[in-house]
Amino acid sequence: MSAPDPTIKVMPNVKLGQNVRIFGFVNLYGCEVGDDSRIGTFVEIQKNAKIGQRCKISSHTFICEGVKIEDDVFIGHGVMFTNDLFPRATTETGAPQTEADWQCLPTTIKRGASIGSNATLLCGITVGERAIVGAGAVVTKDVPAGTIVAGNPARVLRKVAEPKK
Repeated sequence: MSAPDPTIKVMPNVKLGQNVRIFGFVNLYGCEVGDDSRIGTFVEIQKNAKIGQRCKISSHTFICEGVKIEDDVFIGHGVMFTNDLFPRATTETGAPQTEADWQCLPTTIKRGASIGSNATLLCGITVGERAIVGAGAVVTKDVPAGTIVAGNPARVLRKVAEPKK
């Protein structure tokens, strides 16, 4: 990045790889972004999230704590990740919840996967290598490697066709 852009908020605890491109109105804190990755406008990446190398994170995407995205992954516009199956604002006694009051469930997106625009991924799942999640899908369970899923809830449609050589 060249001159500081006031629309980009990158906290000092962020680990940025080489040649990372970050567009305006981005909020990154406590996360890691690998070499040659691109982060679009209006993206938030929270602490303890990890983005691999050569990834494209499109605009309006939210990547929360506990999400690991491996190398060569495409994330479409407006993709939402979750990290708590039973979110609450307060405890049973009515006190505001703290980090000690809930369990962060990790989500992994494997190498070469693609997540379509406006997909929602519930926590605790793995999207397999080179899998494709269709636009608008709600992913509630693991996605096998090399498959295409779509719908609400997402269901396997077919295998991904291998590129011709």
